[in-house]
Order: sequence, then structure tokens, then C-alpha cells
Amino acid sequence: MSATSKQPSSSLLQLAGIVLLVIAAGLMFVVGGEKDPSRPALGWLIGASFWLSALIGMLFLLMIWWLFDAGWSVILRRQIEHAISGFLPIGLVLLPLILFSALNPDSPLVPWSWMYPNNPVAGSAEAVSQDPLYLHKAGYLNTTFFTIRFAIYFIAWAGLAWLFRRWSFMMDQTGDHKYIYRSRMLAAIGIPVTALAATFAAFDWYMSLEFHWFSTMYGVWFFASSMRIALATIVLLMFWLASREDGLKGILQRTHFYFMGCLMLAFTIFWAYISFSQYFLIYSANIPELTFWYNIREINKDGTRNTWFWISMVLVFANFLIPFLYLLWHKNKFGERLKFIAVWILFFQLADVYWNILPGKVPYADGSDYFQREFSIGIVDILVLLGVAALVLGAFVKSFQTYRPIPIRDPRIEESLNCHE
Repeated sequence: MSATSKQPSSSLLQLAGIVLLVIAAGLMFVVGGEKDPSRPALGWLIGASFWLSALIGMLFLLMIWWLFDAGWSVILRRQIEHAISGFLPIGLVLLPLILFSALNPDSPLVPWSWMYPNNPVAGSAEAVSQDPLYLHKAGYLNTTFFTIRFAIYFIAWAGLAWLFRRWSFMMDQTGDHKYIYRSRMLAAIGIPVTALAATFAAFDWYMSLEFHWFSTMYGVWFFASSMRIALATIVLLMFWLASREDGLKGILQRTHFYFMGCLMLAFTIFWAYISFSQYFLIYSANIPELTFWYNIREINKDGTRNTWFWISMVLVFANFLIPFLYLLWHKNKFGERLKFIAVWILFFQLADVYWNILPGKVPYADGSDYFQREFSIGIVDILVLLGVAALVLGAFVKSFQTYRPIPIRDPRIEESLNCHE
């Protein structure tokens, strides 16, 4: 599809993203402060991984639709194929943080304290190298293996995205249905591969921030979170494209929005189920190495409520209860009402990402004591969040302008064009 003057420029979007990220990178070295120098790096991680989780969720949806041969989703599947071209730019955004941390583990800017063996352990007189729990995990938590795993994750995600895109666009040109069978077979292989990569990425980048803590359910939480962010993002893209003559105006049907609303309801319930189950099981076991992770999200060292307690309450009501009740109504799965709840879910899922990444015990440099990191929104967080969004949207627009907006030679395209409830 050729570009038109009405469409936003992919080059300008990508340039804006690069400028924002360059500014953010410069600020990382000056806004952290002596007390919490790693805070800007956590903001970089939040901004990049939030949109990465959206693409991972989209990749899951793409493979699920291929595997179950969902006819109604064919039009939306093409939009995901455009969007997942953003894996490469997000990988390039996260790469400097990973390499800097691996090559300079003694830097106070590094958010993963286990990388440097001389770092003090919060609340202990020992260094990381003397900590029994770290020594037990050292075969996995080391900078070399950490960097190798990062490469493996992105090779898996970007490789799957490249193959799905290539075969789909090749079918547009040739009409050969062999690409359909290839895509279904790849989806059957790609779902467990993506699930494993997403699970271990969540362990590496989020869970190991507090390396004493572990949860076997954490990868499932990351999957649920990724699906919610992906669904909300796709819905907003649908509204944008459905309003444009150079987009999908007159092509997207009311039923497409309804089905997406149903999926948003389903994964709202699933996210709540996983989040509560993890909390319930850890508190039932009452093992100090596990319960502390929730304690620092509720109380200060002196027993008073901290800011994270109120964020927790917001997540219970605003990230679950309100979307759950809202999406139960049939009429709320259409039009501006669905657009509203999509924005709502994106906002509060971002709060959930903050809640999972930022809280922590931060030891003072001399190891004498520690403080608990409270909720805050930093300038680096905002710049990276906007910068990565611009890069991914630029990749989407470039792909949309280069290839057909819908897969015209897919055998189920007519079913998707005329789908009904």
C-alpha cells in the first residue's frame, strides 16, 4: 500500500522516538541522586518493557488465532503483523541497559544488585557474594548467562514475528495456501517457545531485582499482563484505523470490537485470578524469603503504611473490579465506551508494572542500613515510555504503508469482512 499525505510519517515518529530516548539516556546520569542512583535505570526498564509486553501479548494472540483458525480475526491479525515489526527497535532500546549493566556491574546505576558481588545486601551485614540465597542461584544469576538469555529471548520473538510477517505477505503476492499451513505449524511451536521466553524474561528483568524472592506463578502474571496491554492497544489502533479513509474505515465491523471487548473481560478476570493466587499462596506458606516481597509493598520498616499500599488498593479496584463490572455490559463493548475502558486498562496496567518493578530494599552505599523505595514517576520514565511508543508506532505505520492493510488472499477473509455476533 502506498503512503498518502494523510498518514503520519513513520520517519518522523522514529526520529521523535530517538530524540526522546537520547535525552532520557543523558538524564539517567544526572537525575538519580546519591541516595537512589539506580532509579532512572528502572524507569528505562519500565518504559521499554511496558511496550515490549504489548508486543509479546500480540504475538501470543496472533499464534492463538492461527492455531484455532479464527475466521473473524483475519483482519485484526494483519494489524498485529504490522505491529510486531516493533520487536527490533524495542530490543535495541533495552540492549544498552543490559550491556551497560553486564559490563559495569559495580556501577551504582545498575538496577540488578546481584550483578556485583561486593554490593551490600539490604538488611544484612553480608555482601552479595556471601549471601546463601544468591550462592544457590549463582549458576543462573550471572552477567554472562544473563546477557546470553537476553539475546535468546529477542531472537525467539523477533524470529517468530519475521516468519509470520513474511509468510502472510507472501500469500498476498502468490495466493499460495501453503503459507497458511506453515503458519499454523509455526504457531503450535511458537506458543510454548514464546511462553518460555516471556517467563524467563520476567524472572530475569523483574523478579531478580529482589533476588531473594521467587514465585513460580510470576511468568503467568507476566503473560496475563501482556495480554491485557496488547488487547487494549489493539482496540485503540482499531478505533484509529476505523476512523481513517486511508485506514480501515468501512472494513472493521461492530463485531470485531465486541469480540475484542469479550477478550478484554476474559483476561481481566485471568489477571485478577493469577495476581490473587500468587498473593494467597505466598501468605499461606508464610516463608520470610517470599512474604517480604509483599511486605515492602504494604508497610515501611516502622510498620506504617507506605505509598505502595495505596497503589495496591488502586490495582484491586481500578485494575480489576471496575473493568470487570464495566465489561459485563454488552453495550460497553462498542464505540466510545470500549475506547474509554481500553485507555483505562492501559493506564492501570502501567501502574501494575510500576508496582512490580519499583518497590525494593535499597541499601546505603556503606551497607549500614537500607531504605524502601517509594512510588514516584520520573522524567526518564516518561521520556522512555513516549520514546518507545513513538518507535513502535513508527514501525507499525511503515509496515502499514508498505504492505496491504488486510490479507486479501486469505481463504477466510470474506468471513472476517462479514463477521457477526
